[in-house]
Amino acid sequence: MKKLLSVVLALVMIFSMAAFSENDAPVRVSALMGPTGMGLVKLMKDSEGGNEYEFSLAASADLITPKFIKGELDVACVPANLASVLYNKTDGGVTVLAVNTLGVLYIVERGEAIKSVEDLRGKTVYASGKGATPEFALNYLLTENGLDPAKDLNLVYKAEHAECLTALIQDENAVAMLPQPFVTVAQTKANDIRIALDMTEEWNKLQEGQENPSGMLTGVVVARSEFVKNNPEKVEKLLSDYEASVNFVNGNVEEGAKLIGEYGIVAEAVAKVAIPYCKIVCIRAEEMKTLLSGYLNVLAGQNPTAIGGKVPNDDFYYGV
Repeated sequence: MKKLLSVVLALVMIFSMAAFSENDAPVRVSALMGPTGMGLVKLMKDSEGGNEYEFSLAASADLITPKFIKGELDVACVPANLASVLYNKTDGGVTVLAVNTLGVLYIVERGEAIKSVEDLRGKTVYASGKGATPEFALNYLLTENGLDPAKDLNLVYKAEHAECLTALIQDENAVAMLPQPFVTVAQTKANDIRIALDMTEEWNKLQEGQENPSGMLTGVVVARSEFVKNNPEKVEKLLSDYEASVNFVNGNVEEGAKLIGEYGIVAEAVAKVAIPYCKIVCIRAEEMKTLLSGYLNVLAGQNPTAIGGKVPNDDFYYGV
């Protein structure tokens, strides 16, 4: 009897320790070295020395995806379309918690010729992101404004943003599509480069009067669905802390830029100029679903593979 009691007590202790260990483990969060990671910096700073969160930054989504799928991360800040791809790849094993970055693509030029999308007609436009969301977003804006991407302008796709900048500098009549904070970097290379069109604003113009307007998005916060199910309090706490961090960066640009530089996301001087153009947000629940589902539907209309084959079901969206 004593032996049986000892075994039972030992099992209870083991299970109790496992439960405590799981509950006490830090939330493992990863983000990209760009706008999708900028809103995290105040939370990262405040969490140093604690065990509530464990943060990591990655240069590309390719470095985050395998860790996330393997369960080595709990939460990740990733491109909006990648969230859908992951949802489809894992059979619904991914939940989107919030939109964290709106559109960061801009049309820039050296001059004053471009005032509207129509003004791109006949122009040479350099861009990167062929076969990815930048191309699909640009094509959507062009076609919805009555321009044929294949006929009405000369779209030249480059492998990197830096190549677009080089082409823009060499041809004063050319136009380029660039993301922030690279636009700010570009302006340090040639001070006559001007933001001609904010592609997010152009997207919003097309949504005016729509019953369920979509948004042009860059990044979202996702979590493993199993983690969300097992840790509801941690998820709510993370979202609250994340929103406070976003508000701090947007409301305290100099201090936010200093932290962004400290964590090596972009140089402090670049961040100081770029933050207002990076559209860092924390949009949740129904508004998140409206913006994101609409955006994914637009991408699906351009190329279904961009979102993993199909638009996710309602269980994709947290808090709705």
